[in-house]
Amino acid sequence: MASAETGGDKYRSFIHGEGEKNTVWRLGAPPNFDVVNKLFEEERTNEWPEGSVEEKVQRLLKTWEMEMFHKVRPEDQKIVHSQGYTGSTNGMKPLTRKEWSAMGGYNVFLATTLPPEHRIYDPDKETADSSMSTFLTAFPRGFAIEVLDVYCSGPPKVAFKFRHWGYMEGPFKGHPPHGQRVEFFGVCIFHVDEEMKVKKAEYYYERGNFLASFLSAPAASAASASGCPVMTGN
Repeated sequence: MASAETGGDKYRSFIHGEGEKNTVWRLGAPPNFDVVNKLFEEERTNEWPEGSVEEKVQRLLKTWEMEMFHKVRPEDQKIVHSQGYTGSTNGMKPLTRKEWSAMGGYNVFLATTLPPEHRIYDPDKETADSSMSTFLTAFPRGFAIEVLDVYCSGPPKVAFKFRHWGYMEGPFKGHPPHGQRVEFFGVCIFHVDEEMKVKKAEYYYERGNFLASFLSAPAASAASASGCPVMTGN
């Protein structure tokens, strides 16, 4: 896939350039990742060498996430396969690109079968725009992501472990900020074609503890970077 763009983002492709001049962005303009890139560079676990398998997979992940969260129209997404793409979280129903875009990335990732009265965050009551606003407010420095380990680099499959983290320095659904790090670990499997375009994405991670971390500062030992994610609290 494309390397860093001239004058663009160091870790993501397909944000700027001639190919994006007609792209429809969820927030009205291409996203600026300078602030979250700073957090990422300060706290990443590993600095993968440019051109390494880990760096390439990390760029694939960051570009996929940028496109799925920020590009409104599926036809503007370059890293996602144009035909038959589906994405799922924790074994739940796979969603098409149009379904994902309509729901919004945060709502897809936080989908749950818990009864409404037990939900800290209820994706069924949120729109794509309101969910984006909620998490941008809670994480003013952004929500960084990194690849921790690559199990296979494809094609046809790219499998890896990742970490997602940010600092709750803004309110979350009526809960005041505690200023501490909120994070979760997970495993992802991208099914890709020969051009490394994602045909299917499968994410597995523990969502319950992540959301509980917004209610009070998480304990230092709440998650282990060496442990495997589990599917609980769906």
